Amino acid sequence: MKIWTSEHTFNHPWETVTQAAWRKYPNPMNPSVIGIDVVDRKVNDGVLSTHRLICTKWGLPNWVNNLTGGDKNCYVSEMSQVDPYNRIMTMESKNVSLSKYVSVDEKLTYSPHPTNNDCTLLRQEAVVTVKGVPLKSYLEERVTNSISTNANKGRLAMEWVISMLNTEVHELTSSAVKSMDELTSSAKKSMDDLTNNTKKSMDDLTRAFKNVEGFTSPLSSSIPKL
Repeated sequence: MKIWTSEHTFNHPWETVTQAAWRKYPNPMNPSVIGIDVVDRKVNDGVLSTHRLICTKWGLPNWVNNLTGGDKNCYVSEMSQVDPYNRIMTMESKNVSLSKYVSVDEKLTYSPHPTNNDCTLLRQEAVVTVKGVPLKSYLEERVTNSISTNANKGRLAMEWVISMLNTEVHELTSSAVKSMDELTSSAKKSMDDLTNNTKKSMDDLTRAFKNVEGFTSPLSSSIPKL
């Protein structure tokens, strides 16, 4: 058995990081993850619990796949919980494929940084156990190294997703401002058109009255003669 642990700080609020965690895949940094399906999702006492099935490529040597009869594609079961009140998100995963020979239990915890509330602390832990195949220590070391490499790629992927989220927010804000400007401009044009049409109608009416022979303005006829 081999245990791997790591900590990383994201310079982004917890709400932003947890949104990015949900939208992490697909991304160009982790091409090994090729599919995700939501098996179950529910909310209890304000806590969101989700069960997902993830399809990924482990990249084990061919002789290991031949020995175990395994496929290059492996499936991982992930159970997660998001507690927005206490601002804690946990993701626990365990491989379904090849579990008879290789067991990988991984846990990720996202929480606000203890000294900076505008940052998020990620704690990762993975327990790797290989059994029933030759070169046990070698395989445990190789799988652990793969986890460490993928963890670094995963952090870059999170930054990539956060950048995408910020771009979406900027575009949405710009679109809203543009729509408001267009609405204001349209309303102003309508008011200008209405004012011009009203003025034109009044001018036309005045000219029509003046063209009538013997026309006397109602206002002038009401003035008493001295």
